[in-house]
Amino acid sequence: MKTNRRNFLQVLGAGTAGFGVASAVWLPDWTSGKNNVDASASTMAGGIPVKRNNQMWPIKSELKSRRIKFDSPQNQISWAFMKELREHNKTRKIYDIDPYVEVYQFRDNLYGLFQENCDGAGDFWMYLTIGPEKAMLIDTGFGLGDTKALVDQLTGNMPLIVVNTHDHYDHAYGNCRFEKVYCHEYLVPYIENQHANMWDYLFDDYGNNIWLEFDRKDLPAFKKYEIVGVPDGYTFNLGGDYEVELVFTGGHAAGHAGYLDRKGRIFFSGDNICSDVSGCGSVNSTRPGPYAENTALKVYRDNVKRLVDRMDEYDYIFPMHFMNNIENNLMPNIIEACDAILANPEDYDYKVEKYGKDRSAGPSARYFKFIKGFSVIGYGYRKA
Repeated sequence: MKTNRRNFLQVLGAGTAGFGVASAVWLPDWTSGKNNVDASASTMAGGIPVKRNNQMWPIKSELKSRRIKFDSPQNQISWAFMKELREHNKTRKIYDIDPYVEVYQFRDNLYGLFQENCDGAGDFWMYLTIGPEKAMLIDTGFGLGDTKALVDQLTGNMPLIVVNTHDHYDHAYGNCRFEKVYCHEYLVPYIENQHANMWDYLFDDYGNNIWLEFDRKDLPAFKKYEIVGVPDGYTFNLGGDYEVELVFTGGHAAGHAGYLDRKGRIFFSGDNICSDVSGCGSVNSTRPGPYAENTALKVYRDNVKRLVDRMDEYDYIFPMHFMNNIENNLMPNIIEACDAILANPEDYDYKVEKYGKDRSAGPSARYFKFIKGFSVIGYGYRKA
């Protein structure tokens, strides 16, 4: 089935009925003027006038940051999940020591640290697992706010192991708040190129925030730190028999890895799994840089197969964006979608084309395939 963006939104909206949010979803008709947003119009929510951002109702927030805009709307399922969680979860806390983070307790020893993305991409999670003797922080975000002080407060100043799933801005720019960070060995050259000006793109030429309103002084002062690359299967011990294993996945990034908490029976999947768009590689073109062959979709597919074979070792999946606490029976459906793409990349469910400033160049295209019962895989494909 091939469809354009408008039809995809209609299909996705219809499919949300099984999640109990269909009545809360607004599906825009981009081809007519009837759904145009009147900038002067507002809607009453709890007696407070609010403006809608296309299909997304505002989420009530007590964070110090304030969203200016997203580059693109999140899908309705992800937005509904996050709105319900952020407005009604009884474990949510914001600590004075870091007012940019919402802290959620998902298990007795597991905290989700939610932060709004400093650029126009989707908001993200960091996860803090507390073992008998040590704690582990998975990803460090943009570094906005004093993440280290917050983690120390939550753990009671326990010894801390910091790890990255991958090198992207919203996952590793906060590394410099810590003395040592672990990652997969293929990721090291990508993290080593961090520098003091890497946050500059968040501001325009006048110094104004582009996507998220926050105090620039709350970003870290960059400093060098120790980067330790480890191989697939490397195990971190948090005390006693509490072990967390690095599992190489590739796909989304050349050195992308997940982390398998054997005691907690949780797989922290990074960005290869996402309830909005799972971006996990390209069919026949790879990204530039060292070990780039690992950004191929086939590499990711084969590593997912390893995780399917190990499903008896974990029960839940915690991605780094949007929905989490997902049951492990999603994994075979991901394999099925990957196999369908690799068998015939032109049998996509929909595609998105965008034109750039160069009028002589054609549009760039990204292709999408549904994961049964979940979201979509977005993949690159260069036609012969």
